[in-house]
Amino acid sequence: MSSSTTPAALKAAILIVSTTAAQDPATDSADVTLRQVFEEQQHGSQWEVHESKIVPDDVVQIQKQIMLWTDKTSNGEEVNLIVTTGGTGFAVSDQTPEAVSALLHKEAPGLVHGMLAASLQVTPFAMMSRPVAGVRNGTVIITLPGSPKGARENLQAVIKLLPHACLQAAGANSRALHVGGVKRLEKEAGVEGGQGGERGRGHGHGHGHGDGHGHKHHGHGGHRGRGGGGGGGGGGCGAHGHGDSHGHNHGHNHGALVRHTTPSSSSNPKSNDPTLGPSRRHRESPYPMLSVTEALSQIAQHTPSPQIVTAKVGCSLVGAVLAQDVSARENVPAFRASIVDGYAVVVPQDGNMRGVFPVVSVSHAAPGEDMPTLKEGEVARITTGAPLPPGATSVIMVEDTVLVSTVKTGEDGVEEEKEVEILAADQVHECENVREVGSDIKQGQLILGMGVQVSAVGGEIGLLAAVGVGEVQVYRRPVVGVLSTGDEIVDHDLAGDLRLGEVRDTNRPTLISAARAWGYEVVDLGVARDKAGTLEETLRQALRQVDVVITTGGVSMGELDLLKPTIERSLGGTIHFGRVAMKPGKPTTFATVPVKDNDGERVSKVIFSLPGNPASALVTFHLFVLQSLHQLSGISPSGLPKVPVTLGHDFPLDRSRPEYHRAIVSVNRDGVLTAVTTGGQRSSMIGSMKGANALLALPSGPEPLRKGSKVEALLMGSLRSDM
Repeated sequence: MSSSTTPAALKAAILIVSTTAAQDPATDSADVTLRQVFEEQQHGSQWEVHESKIVPDDVVQIQKQIMLWTDKTSNGEEVNLIVTTGGTGFAVSDQTPEAVSALLHKEAPGLVHGMLAASLQVTPFAMMSRPVAGVRNGTVIITLPGSPKGARENLQAVIKLLPHACLQAAGANSRALHVGGVKRLEKEAGVEGGQGGERGRGHGHGHGHGDGHGHKHHGHGGHRGRGGGGGGGGGGCGAHGHGDSHGHNHGHNHGALVRHTTPSSSSNPKSNDPTLGPSRRHRESPYPMLSVTEALSQIAQHTPSPQIVTAKVGCSLVGAVLAQDVSARENVPAFRASIVDGYAVVVPQDGNMRGVFPVVSVSHAAPGEDMPTLKEGEVARITTGAPLPPGATSVIMVEDTVLVSTVKTGEDGVEEEKEVEILAADQVHECENVREVGSDIKQGQLILGMGVQVSAVGGEIGLLAAVGVGEVQVYRRPVVGVLSTGDEIVDHDLAGDLRLGEVRDTNRPTLISAARAWGYEVVDLGVARDKAGTLEETLRQALRQVDVVITTGGVSMGELDLLKPTIERSLGGTIHFGRVAMKPGKPTTFATVPVKDNDGERVSKVIFSLPGNPASALVTFHLFVLQSLHQLSGISPSGLPKVPVTLGHDFPLDRSRPEYHRAIVSVNRDGVLTAVTTGGQRSSMIGSMKGANALLALPSGPEPLRKGSKVEALLMGSLRSDM
């Protein structure tokens, strides 16, 4: 790493997890091995091994030592990296992954994948290791095998990238770290990226059929794209016109694009000039084809940084991400309180509370009541949550007492307790059934860290309310605008029959609903017609209102596909990618446009131009747009959560491009996640999204993936349950 971004030495700590080594440290050789790996990096100048410890295979002791390093080091110095070695196998005593996972604030599956991939090149038995990695309180933690050789190989697989991870975890300015892009980072780390479309192939998936990449917009019929391929249709060539088919093998042979020449590479990523007329338009897309991983990297790099605002604590805070650490303003509870209904007492030195005692006062949970000091030999009736009277040292449960006598009080003659007998209480201790001041939360205690997202469950808002925090700093959630384009588009609720060529606007209501479901304010931008001046003015107005503009249609090769030229030539924007190697969604476009905000400051705003086909638009929204919205909101990690799933039946693959297959993921009684298709996957078929709660990341290939195969699923909604 460059000296401008990396400190003179990052501090590492080594934790040896071995019951044998804990009993006889001389049996351990992993410590020396791992120190050698650190010393090999930049001749020992990049890392300093701060400390090494040995603990037995015990969850509590593993966690205790890690927390000593991550929560507070012995000399107050920050530890950037903790590596553990041992306890990652399948033996009964191997508990390191379980111990470490429970401590992590953020998981780092990429580091785990890197270590496993490197080990599997050495031996298939690498599958017997169960590594975990992540971040706790600004410290990166990774678990390594107990074998010195395996520990060395695993650490060497990721160590060149760990300085970058440690700096980010410690709070370094992410935008500054990424200046110059991934190429600079790779060069400084001394690693090499892949080439062309193979780069990051592990994430490049996706699928979908009949994606005409023209304006093929909305609706089940697969409306023919302008200037682009067809898309099947309700009958016609291929005669596969059913609107909402289901089954395990649909959607792979109808509406396929046919091309008779091989695309050439283009070194001029510039859009068509509409003023030159249709005869001068590009015959091939001038935009390089990016893998999904590369496209996501471009989004991460060029999405603007989130803005910080102050927000009131209340129900409107749900979904917001804290931009500050929040500490308790006061103790909870603020007074000594009873945790049961019963009687407050003063415990004598011998602890013997047997006998009959006068009831001298009552303490309810109502605030502001003055109570007399309780003396030894007296009791005060008390309710759950009420403050203990002055002098009281413990509380006897009402179940451990018997009422002895009553007395009438007041003008209405209400009977009150006069005496009670305490049963079998010859060993009463002070502080029994008492919540001490600050026993739940102490004043000044960190209750929520920066980066925590406030959930709808209520725990975070409850914490803030309990300690008297009235407002907090959060990352402002972006406002989203949704715009449909095309002369053929009419409102979805237009009465009467459609004229020839008209298409109901499916994309706008579905994308608005999807964005709102993820917690974002959405502005309906209507429909823009296929005229360059009209589209430019619509986009300019939109960029004054919103932070992110989502358009659909008009991003392919037709003479009326005006979005890319308008963004580049009229708005002065930068198109970061205009094609993605995936199905559906190949013509997805991501751009940023410079605009002036209300204060006259020049800022960057985001435009996503999605394909016109409804399924393509929704898939690319969840895959690409959502990641950008999350970054703008301060949500980390951004994008859809990923889980491994088992295929419930055979899934055909596309031969040339990875696919994001719409599917339903369910969990059975054994805890296994199983995925089944929603049916036909043609990109025009909005029905393929019906009931879908996941996108399956399917690779390209000539043969189907068989039932029982494992794939990665990106969850769009709640898991179904077969229980």
